[in-house]
Amino acid sequence: MTKNALSDVYKAYIACLNMQDWPNLGRFVGDEACRNGRRIGLAGYRSMLECDYRDIPDLQFNIQLLISDPPFIASRLVFDCTPVGTVLGLPVNGRRISFTENVFYQFQGGKIANVWSVIDKTAIEAQL
Repeated sequence: MTKNALSDVYKAYIACLNMQDWPNLGRFVGDEACRNGRRIGLAGYRSMLECDYRDIPDLQFNIQLLISDPPFIASRLVFDCTPVGTVLGLPVNGRRISFTENVFYQFQGGKIANVWSVIDKTAIEAQL
């Protein structure tokens, strides 16, 4: 897959998340997907995202930085949202917060096989 083709797949994946189009998530995430070294599979990946949207109803994934080097994607995502309860164990409780996530993806067969993610928890703490 070329750099541009992989970038396009990633942008379509982000659009899928933002539309909460769970039936099509399998177009982008492999059945054996791992997150931060732990196998969660497609079902676990979907469950994680559904939980995120329950906790943060106005969640939107916004790409700030995108680097494609097949089979890898590196992305910095920006969030500006209003969680209803806690986020990463922090009592946000309806306050508007902004934070970033630095995330790396490894694709196999055109789908996400591995994800390594770090969320800027310190930025959230500073706003509380």
